[in-house]
Amino acid sequence: MTAQASAGPDPVSAETASRYASLRLSAALVLSTIGSVGMWSFMVTLPAVQADFAVMRADASLPFTLTMTGFALGGVLMGRLADRFGVMIPAVCGALGLGTGYVAAGHAANLWQLAAAYGLIGIASSATFGPLMTDVSLWFTRRRGIAVALAASGNYLAGAVWPPLVQHFIATAGWRPTHIGIGLICVVTMLPLALVALRRKPPMRDDAPAPAAAGGQRALGLSPNALQALLIVAGIACCVAMAMPQVHIVAYCGDLGYGPARGAEMLSLMMGFGIVSRLASGVIADRIGGLATLLLGSVLQGVGLVLYLVFDSLASLYVISALFGLFQGGIVAMYAIIVREYFSPQEAGTRLGIVLMATLFGMALGGWMSGAIFDLSGSYRAAFANGLLWNLVNALITLWLLTRPGRRLAPA
Repeated sequence: MTAQASAGPDPVSAETASRYASLRLSAALVLSTIGSVGMWSFMVTLPAVQADFAVMRADASLPFTLTMTGFALGGVLMGRLADRFGVMIPAVCGALGLGTGYVAAGHAANLWQLAAAYGLIGIASSATFGPLMTDVSLWFTRRRGIAVALAASGNYLAGAVWPPLVQHFIATAGWRPTHIGIGLICVVTMLPLALVALRRKPPMRDDAPAPAAAGGQRALGLSPNALQALLIVAGIACCVAMAMPQVHIVAYCGDLGYGPARGAEMLSLMMGFGIVSRLASGVIADRIGGLATLLLGSVLQGVGLVLYLVFDSLASLYVISALFGLFQGGIVAMYAIIVREYFSPQEAGTRLGIVLMATLFGMALGGWMSGAIFDLSGSYRAAFANGLLWNLVNALITLWLLTRPGRRLAPA
């Protein structure tokens, strides 16, 4: 699990590089946990915003849609910055952007201003996801899967930690002061950590493509751009399906009469088990490869959506939310593994940014679509069924890639 030392096989240098890679991974985990608040805060804020601005559920979901759109576009921008200048620059931009976005959100006079602020929050949060995963993948050779999974787990750790905190402070202080406080916390904690821990550039940045990356393209019989296009469609589909429980579980619990606090607890439970899923998926990916692990997660996510369709008691929703997190938590992280297996490391940040952009567009589309379906039908049942259809598209694409002639079962 050691990173390659650029100075050669000297044991002291190798040990130092390995220790620094582990410290850098720890810093990435902390930055991702703090900075990923941008992905989860509005899910808890949605009922309060809907009541404050007196709008329909679909309209109230607009800030989340702008968050996911900003996260998607920002992932490509931040990935390019990381490829060109190193990951410290996008991390610093993310810290400053989160501070600005949350303070602006706290002072928003209408829904459109709030949505614009959340668009900036989405762009800033993207710096703490894809670029950090790409950076970690360049510092590790063996055990790359578990290292990337650990870095990606910060996103779900944020989903476990932030929703109950945000819900508590919304209930006690209001959603506006809560947003201003989040912005100040992000700047004070993230900025110094990024400046101190992420200064060095990866030793593998100028290396030739790994054997799996070079051979993978030939083995799949696809050009890099064709493979990228398929991953984009798969990413959109899986995340449209994923968005229904993640985005609307708080509102869903409120509609069932259980209250938004129960929904926030379920979201936290979902993200907590998602951490376990990401770590387990990293271990599995080190053995069978990213594509096979992605298919496994896609099938299990479909099972979770079926369970939401069948059961809606309070106790069953807690259990299903935990299972859903356990089933789907490793899906998005697998795209980082797949990109690293089949594409050159010199373009990994940009390639992964594009794929993650697709997944975030899927989350944005799924979040809006579920709200629109609810407004039309008065129920979330049709929204869960819609998610199942999109999930099937993801599973079929992944299965087709797995059956390509000569495909390797695991990275070299």
